[in-house]
Amino acid sequence: MITKEIMSEQIFAAKKVKNLSFENISQQLGKGEVWVTSVCFGMNSMPKDLADKLCKILELNGEVSDALQQYPHKSWSKKIPQDPVIYRFYELIGVYGDSIKAVIGEKFGDGIMSAIDFSMDIKKDENSKEDRVVITLNGKFLRYSSW
Repeated sequence: MITKEIMSEQIFAAKKVKNLSFENISQQLGKGEVWVTSVCFGMNSMPKDLADKLCKILELNGEVSDALQQYPHKSWSKKIPQDPVIYRFYELIGVYGDSIKAVIGEKFGDGIMSAIDFSMDIKKDENSKEDRVVITLNGKFLRYSSW
């Protein structure tokens, strides 16, 4: 069995050779672009039928399909990210995190937004002055329970 890291390397290499975008791949799979990308990075798992289909699209072997189906251990570096795109999200939560929590509390009550029953979409808004990145996070509200 190959590791998630080796799986990702093989996926990204095949994707490059075939000149496919994550948008192309996700459309062929009938799944969300961000979710498919996270699976390719090893942060989510994929059911067998989709894993086999992804491997067929990229002409990868059954070991990659098996690795795609394995449940991931979702961990990441706890240090401050250096990549500017990822750092901006770190900064965004640092600056707006308490505000987001307060507004969710006022609108929904005491609880959290699920990252399990969740979807995300990234769109390009072509603007006459400058293009805009539009990110939609859509998560089920989970109320804290008391007992």
